[in-house]
Amino acid sequence: MVIRIAHGKGGKERYAMLSAPLLGILRSYWRLTRPPLYLFAGRTSDKPIEPTVLHAACRSAAAAAGLDKRVSVHVLRHSFATHLLESGVDIRIIQVLLGHENLSTTARYTRVSRQLIGNTASPLDRLSLNVTPPG
Repeated sequence: MVIRIAHGKGGKERYAMLSAPLLGILRSYWRLTRPPLYLFAGRTSDKPIEPTVLHAACRSAAAAAGLDKRVSVHVLRHSFATHLLESGVDIRIIQVLLGHENLSTTARYTRVSRQLIGNTASPLDRLSLNVTPPG
């Protein structure tokens, strides 16, 4: 259940997880369009879709959803990484999914919520401490 992205960010090839619902949608799309080379071709079928087309689609989707926050493909990428981290996915897996060579780059992409920090058990919780007030 993975999908190969031939021309991802920076022209890199990578693999991403593929959910069952998305697989169904992509299969329907493929049956309708029968793309010869790229699932999402550009102006001609021998070239991938242009990033500007993706950016425009993202802006249109945000407007159609009535979102008043700034939404971009890059913001979605950050959100993807943050949600994975908050779901307990190892940061090395996130690094591979984002195609980063350095873990420090991935760390900049992930924002840890205060709620996640608050729900994290402290190692001190495992200690049996008895505090005796000064007498």
